[in-house]
Amino acid sequence: MLLQSHIAGRWVGHTPAQALKSALNGQGVAHTHAESLDFGEAVHHARRVGVPALMRLDFQRRAAVLKALAKFLMERKEALYALSAHTGATRADSWIDVEGGIGTLFAYASMGGNELPSGNVLHEGPAVPLGKQNRFAGTHILVPRGGLAVHINAFNFPIWGMLEKFAPSFLAAMPCVVKPATATSYLTEATVRLMAESGLLPEGALQLVIGGTGDLLNRLEGNDVVTFTGSADTAARLRVHPNLIAKSVPFNAEADSLNCAVLGDDVSPDDAEFDLFIKEVAREMTVKAGQKCTAIRRTLVPRRHLDAVAERLAKRLAGVKVGDPAVEGVRMGALASHAQMHDVAERVAQLRQSAELVLGAPEGWAPLGEGTAEGAFFHPTLLLCRQPWQHDAPHDVEAFGPVTTLMPYEDTDEAVALAARGRGSLVATLVTKTPQLAARMVPQMAAWHGRVHVLDAEAAPESTGHGSPLPMLKHGGPGRAGGGEELGGIRSVKHYLQRTAVQGSPSMLAAITGEYVRGAAVKDSELHPFRRYFEDLEIGHSLLTHRRTVSEADIVNFGGVSGDYFYMHFDEIAAKDTQFGQRIAHGYFVLSAAAGLFVWPAPGPVLANYGLDTLRFVKPVAIGDTIQARLTAKRKIDRNRRDAKGVGQGVVAWDVEVKNQHGELVASYDILTLVAKRD
Repeated sequence: MLLQSHIAGRWVGHTPAQALKSALNGQGVAHTHAESLDFGEAVHHARRVGVPALMRLDFQRRAAVLKALAKFLMERKEALYALSAHTGATRADSWIDVEGGIGTLFAYASMGGNELPSGNVLHEGPAVPLGKQNRFAGTHILVPRGGLAVHINAFNFPIWGMLEKFAPSFLAAMPCVVKPATATSYLTEATVRLMAESGLLPEGALQLVIGGTGDLLNRLEGNDVVTFTGSADTAARLRVHPNLIAKSVPFNAEADSLNCAVLGDDVSPDDAEFDLFIKEVAREMTVKAGQKCTAIRRTLVPRRHLDAVAERLAKRLAGVKVGDPAVEGVRMGALASHAQMHDVAERVAQLRQSAELVLGAPEGWAPLGEGTAEGAFFHPTLLLCRQPWQHDAPHDVEAFGPVTTLMPYEDTDEAVALAARGRGSLVATLVTKTPQLAARMVPQMAAWHGRVHVLDAEAAPESTGHGSPLPMLKHGGPGRAGGGEELGGIRSVKHYLQRTAVQGSPSMLAAITGEYVRGAAVKDSELHPFRRYFEDLEIGHSLLTHRRTVSEADIVNFGGVSGDYFYMHFDEIAAKDTQFGQRIAHGYFVLSAAAGLFVWPAPGPVLANYGLDTLRFVKPVAIGDTIQARLTAKRKIDRNRRDAKGVGQGVVAWDVEVKNQHGELVASYDILTLVAKRD
């Protein structure tokens, strides 16, 4: 198989170059191509073709493309599984990469569809008045940068590593140039071929580089972005690239780190949490043969339990069958390449200068399966450093394979300090059965770890584990881990957008943001806004309701219906001693009464009220006060969906202001409704 780059809409490469071998048996899998790439052409294509094509869509439509692409790939996943086996991965390992990557597309399609507008301007409000009369205000918007994203990925997750960066970049309308690590680039290339064959991606949205990046980084500008996943040393070199510094090109690194697991001082060998700790460490050592940037490299335990942990962990690891995943019972495959196997061996040799070997490959050990003698296999290796404060290597040297170093600590403060000696990591796990201990340790550990995974018997049945970054949670860490952030839900989309402060009149801000801003001109009309179909509604369409005076009977009746007999509503004497000096109406009565003022009761385009946001009760409403509401169309989101009857729908957010007879705001909120389309 000859791998090709995908540059400027065509596949490049016809002459074989470097041979890529199977991690299972050392046989050839693919060749890279010898042709040099024109990165000037690639950058020009991304800017002149990719950006305009993506901008012709909006956030909602790009989310829909991601969903369709995920379905397309899921239907063809078995071909990716078959190729993934050559990376040394078991079926379970490949699931993380293949379906984990596709699942990330699904996740971002859902988050984009639910949380992003149907334009290309994301309003990060609320708007803030900057003058006494609210004629001058300010807010923030996020907009596509108009540049490209260069994603440089590691060898261990050739599919997930690409897709978890591509999904938020695509939503943010940034065309991507993807450079996978060469060793497993055949799997990335196969995925990109499927994505191109789908016909779903706009032209220029995705380009693939097989081999080196040449002068690509020299061609970037300040509106571009570079992301990197890999070793801390390479991240440090890329971070100081002269052009990236000169052009202030944003650079995000997610680097391998010396992640740790801490057994809480409250856990004894008889506790369920002790067994959970052993299982978690063993799993992180053997999944993907320990080749995860999140794998547990340092295992910290109370000194009094050191021997018990070493014994149980060694016993569990000794029972792991290593070899060709096609052989029944094999739970751990090979490292991704022979180069990686040699690198891990060298790192283990460095670590053994300050640590003793508890478990390693026994004499005469061989992986299971035919032809595996030529594979890149490495036996699970457990090391023990009895004096972790006297040695630097366990806190500095990372063996990127099935290797961890046991270290004892004397008390909780020392455990936190030892965890911090890794100088920043992607994730740390704390196994404890005591909430008070977690409350004490986690805030301290959080300063040096991008994610803290707290494991106990309650969480265990549903825990996704120490080493699993999730689309909705941030992935990244401080210090050695790169100091960057990926994933984290819509946060990662915002990483690829430009945040800008905007100042002007409320009417101008409303026009710019595509949302009604308090103080902007409204569009009053005789036709009730709830009688307008989605297409006919305009931002600013508004209704000023009739008035209603709150009575004693209102409060009594609402208390009877709701069961809310709070003293502030019914005890005249007690209420006089409060800051309000009198009885006041229920806040939720004010909410209900306002709905009664603005709701159109007959059937119409408004199908359902499914949410309420930003509710604030600003001032109390007393018996005898008169309230009035203003309902204004604030935001429209066209999700391009239809119901079971084929009727199209959109979401409309309505701004609601409830004021008293003095014109004072007493309640403020947004309501969300499903509104039918005409056709």
